[in-house]
Amino acid sequence: MRHVLTMTLTMTSALGLAAPAQVPASAAPAAPAARPAAAAEPHQGRCARGELCLWTGENHTGHRYAYDLSTADVESCVPLPGRAVAKSLANRTGRPVTTYQSRECATEGDFETYPGSGNWTPESPYAVRAFQIQQH
Repeated sequence: MRHVLTMTLTMTSALGLAAPAQVPASAAPAAPAARPAAAAEPHQGRCARGELCLWTGENHTGHRYAYDLSTADVESCVPLPGRAVAKSLANRTGRPVTTYQSRECATEGDFETYPGSGNWTPESPYAVRAFQIQQH
């Protein structure tokens, strides 16, 4: 409830509308000091700037595979190791990345291109088996 109220107040203020009456501090439950910092990072997994990260579980959980331009050539098809499949991903490479259902980057199966501007995808629409980092 507190998170929704905060969003309402922020949206109302941003639109220049009158803000709803404030709830007295004594009526609101005390929040732990670390809670706002935790809310600022909505992603469960970690993925450094410049990396493409793929997780075996949804919501950035499970085993993580991380690639960058030193471990994956631009425009090359890079299959995940062994029989691994990814169910979630984060593209922080700064370049578009295309993920493929096929281990050979074939377009007969599903594929999708994600922008490189910090895209976090908690649930891929298909099992990712390979990817290509694109030119800008």
